[in-house]
Amino acid sequence: MTTYQIGIFAIFGGFMLGLLLFDEPGLVAAWREPVGGFVTVFTWCAVIVGGASLGKWLGANVAARSSGFDHAQAAMLGFMMNTRALMELIVIDVGFDLGVISQKMFPMLVIMAIASTVITTPALRYYLARTRRRALASQV
Repeated sequence: MTTYQIGIFAIFGGFMLGLLLFDEPGLVAAWREPVGGFVTVFTWCAVIVGGASLGKWLGANVAARSSGFDHAQAAMLGFMMNTRALMELIVIDVGFDLGVISQKMFPMLVIMAIASTVITTPALRYYLARTRRRALASQV
């Protein structure tokens, strides 16, 4: 009753069912077949997006910092360099058409290109606001 009242009945019920049935061979096999593939693909997709984004951002950030940019400026440059958008999608499509990129890898790379492009605007807004606040504080 308490879990129902605070709105976590479904979560608690799912947890308890998992505890009770975790060693049932039929349930484990039925669960792993559809969900196991999704988890594996999702994990690899997260690794690809994270690795590609962090690698490009970090390289641009380190180069900017060594050139004398402050932290916020280097971070903004790193995010702007990380934008892949249309050019990356064209390269991915050509690679797929030539057979260089597999059918399983293609959607992961498309997600990586879109995700790294979408994150640019909020990241730049954050760092630009931070830079403006710092500039205003130094004028006072």
